[in-house]
Parts: sequence; C-alpha cells; structure tokens
Amino acid sequence: MSLRLALLLLLVAPLVPLSQRRIDGLVGGFRAQEDVLYFWSGEHVKRLVPGFESLAADLYWLRTVQYFGGQRLFAKGKDFELLRPLIDITTTLDPRLEIAYRYGAVFLSEPPPLGAGKPSEGVEVLERGVAALPESWRLRQDLAFFHYIFLNDAETAARVLLAAAEIPGAAFWLRTMAADLAASGGNREDSRRMWRQMFDQAEEGIIRENARLRLQILDSLDLADAIAGAVAEFERREGRRPARLTELQAAGLWRRPLVDLANVPYCYDVGTGRVFIQEASPMWRPQFSPGGNR
Repeated sequence: MSLRLALLLLLVAPLVPLSQRRIDGLVGGFRAQEDVLYFWSGEHVKRLVPGFESLAADLYWLRTVQYFGGQRLFAKGKDFELLRPLIDITTTLDPRLEIAYRYGAVFLSEPPPLGAGKPSEGVEVLERGVAALPESWRLRQDLAFFHYIFLNDAETAARVLLAAAEIPGAAFWLRTMAADLAASGGNREDSRRMWRQMFDQAEEGIIRENARLRLQILDSLDLADAIAGAVAEFERREGRRPARLTELQAAGLWRRPLVDLANVPYCYDVGTGRVFIQEASPMWRPQFSPGGNR
C-alpha cells in the first residue's frame, strides 16, 4: 500500500461508522439484499484499472472489511454471500496483499454469527496466499492452524507446519508443534497453543480479538471440566449426584462462581453429570456442545 493511500485510508476509516449510522438513520439500517457486487471477477476489474491494480486492491479490501462489519453488526440473515468474491477480487488485483488472505480466512472460517461459517473456503484463501507468497511462513502457519482448528485435520496441519519451518526466518517452534500434532492427533492444549501464538503475533484488530475470544472459550471449557470433576467428587462422597450445581458450593467443593468467562451460568445434566456451556453464551461453539467436546 502506498504512503499516500495509507494516509487517505487513515483519514477516511474513522468516518465509515459515522457515515453508516447516518445512512442507517435515513434508510432504516443495513440491508444485505440491497448490497450488489457489480463485478464478480478480479480479472474484469484489472482490465478496467490498468496500472492502478494495487490502488484498486486497497479500495476493494476496504470494501471487504466494511461489508463484513455491516453483515456482522446489522444483517439479520448474515449469509456473507459477497465475502468470498470480494476477497478473490482483492487478491487478484494484488496477489501480494497478505492481510487480505489472513483476515479474509478468519472472516470466512469463524462460525456464525461471528463469521461466514465456511472454513473450507477460508483454507482455500490461505492456500491461494501460500501460492502467491511462498516466502511467507506466517501464511503457512495460519494454513496449518486452520486445518487443525476448523477442519480437525492434525495430520495435514503437522505437514504444513513442517513446510513452514523450512522457510528462512521461520519461528523456531514450528517443528516442535508439528511433532506434537503428529504424535497426539490433536487436543485442547494444542489448540490453546495455536491460538496463543496467533494472539501474541497479531496486532490489535480482528485477528487478535478473535484469538482472545478463542482462548476464553478454551478456558471456559476447562472450567466446565473442573466443575464436572467436583460433581464426580460429590457423587463419590454422597452416593448421588447433586440436584443442582449450587450444591457443590454448599458442600465446599467449589468456591468460584458457576459461570463461564462470559459470565453465563453453565448447563448441568444431572443424569450424566456433564457440565457444559450454554448455547446462548458467547463462549458456545457447536464443536464443543455435549458429545462434541474436544
């Protein structure tokens, strides 16, 4: 991105939410069905802006972020229909715009309502980035993480991490993590290490906040397991399971609040002794629902 455009975007970006709120006041809010993408091919756009492809890519990327934010905050259906075409146009115009691959993959992969819930497409975007930027070990790292976190494919994740480790300047820990994944087949601690790495590396913004949320989800799952352990201890002592979780506190087996990191009370199945996150909680994810905890 040129310095001139960077300064322009720096000045314009803070005005986007203000303009959006004014538009919402006039037309009644964001309506995804009125959002039309006139050019569905990056090659078509390239032919219209010869010599200005990088500038067009920056503008399309700004449009992509605005579209994603509008869908996430205002749209009811949240189908993110135009997200992948916008990302593809941006990266066709500037194949070396790394941020578009990394953030675009997050936008596509996160489950609704936070994202499009299309992790396979997110992986495809990262694979396209790896092909365009073979010297970027961070793109390969993200590709490995997405294979593991979203597709539950520890074998492929380990293989991609080893390939990333071969790139000059790559992080020293990539080989160790690859070996751990290959040996264990994946577990919650591996996931935690990956999200921690993403959090530590990312600048303030969507990727960092997404990693922070994922770490909180993992902590909430650990708390649910610890409470379930207290339920098992109560049953060992009393010969029955507690009728409700508050009995654990009365028995001195649990001293903390019985809530997840979003301050939402845990669900409890007295028939099985399972403790799990409420679906209404921001900490809930379908892969961590009863029967799906990893």
